Amino acid sequence: MASPLLPRPQLSDEVAAHLRESIMSGELRPREFVRLDAVAAELGVSVTPVREALLALRAEGMVELQPRRGFVVTPLTRQDVQDLFSLQAHLASQLMARAAERITEQQLLDLERMAADLAAAAHVGSQSLGAQEYEFHRAINLIAQSRKLARFMELASRYAPGRLYTADEDWRRQVVADHSAILTALREHDAEAARAAILRHAADGEQRLLRHLDSVGIWES
Repeated sequence: MASPLLPRPQLSDEVAAHLRESIMSGELRPREFVRLDAVAAELGVSVTPVREALLALRAEGMVELQPRRGFVVTPLTRQDVQDLFSLQAHLASQLMARAAERITEQQLLDLERMAADLAAAAHVGSQSLGAQEYEFHRAINLIAQSRKLARFMELASRYAPGRLYTADEDWRRQVVADHSAILTALREHDAEAARAAILRHAADGEQRLLRHLDSVGIWES
């Protein structure tokens, strides 16, 4: 679930996205220090975009800056995750309902083609799957013709750790079924069914992430 309406990310934005995903998936642990040189070496960039990315994440509350020590990961709570998905689900349901009312036959055909390509990628676990999932929802958000909602959707959805999902074989099966339900609702111009389909999709993502974070012991007592 994403929007195309923000400009192309700069290098620091891409580094921030990588670090944000690492934090949300538990790969970077609460109160763990994020070393600029290590991140720069991992991503093949200089320390400048890494520093800029960490300052951006600091503004989001994802990391804290400790004087003379560096950046440390802010603890993530279960409520944080639930709040993020609640916001994402609300925005996505509004966009999906509007798309159902406005979609044309050609737009539906384009979405069906995209869904078929994504299903093929999901079957083999293609590395392109995350990008294809983004493009599918990007297209729906365009059809909704709601630029402000789509922009806020972009901001909310960037906290979903895509690599975690695409590596999950069961998620790959589920996303194909979810897209089929979405397309059925869109084909019938059924706004309420479209809203319900995307809410199920969002709830599935939330529960998968919470189970994963439970399993890696991310929560602080």
